[in-house]
Amino acid sequence: MRENDVFLNFPYDDLFRPLYLAYIVGLVDLGLTPVATLGIPSNATRIDRIYDLIRSSRYSVHDLSRVQLTRTAPAVPRFNMPFELGLAAAWARERPKRHTVLIFEAVNRRGHKSLSDMAGTDFSIHNDTPKGVMRELCSAFITQSKRPSVPNMLRHYEQLKAAIPKLLRNSGADTLFEARTFDDLVLLAKAISASDQP
Repeated sequence: MRENDVFLNFPYDDLFRPLYLAYIVGLVDLGLTPVATLGIPSNATRIDRIYDLIRSSRYSVHDLSRVQLTRTAPAVPRFNMPFELGLAAAWARERPKRHTVLIFEAVNRRGHKSLSDMAGTDFSIHNDTPKGVMRELCSAFITQSKRPSVPNMLRHYEQLKAAIPKLLRNSGADTLFEARTFDDLVLLAKAISASDQP
């Protein structure tokens, strides 16, 4: 288990990009390391990679804010996020001292309605904004020794966002949702955070 690793479970699409960047910046500023299925080799089946990554991470963050049907036919809900939450919840139940599950949502009480089995669990409500993600991360990880301010996190977020065109050019990628670009984003977020230390 890697004590500072946080498994990220959210949709990989451009509509989610602002929150994707906010999670990376927020976790890095808190002294944690975001990990995702994007950033690991594909030499095993997807489900095995997901479960191994959850088991090796101290925490997992599950964003269930994307509950809409897909735009392309056939229109379906996205079940990946709740499915991965289920894997993490089972692992946390087996090993409560090794794994902590955190659930994020955009709309208050919607998560408890759509996932009633999680009654009694607090959802972190981010209001579908980067600032909200950062605020909720600070509350969720209150025991971290690093205690950045949300305004500083937002400044780092803007710096990371401004660097994206160059990052994509350098990697030859078309999207931020690839292994190389995810890794580059995390490394760049760490460099931005480190350069702002007193």
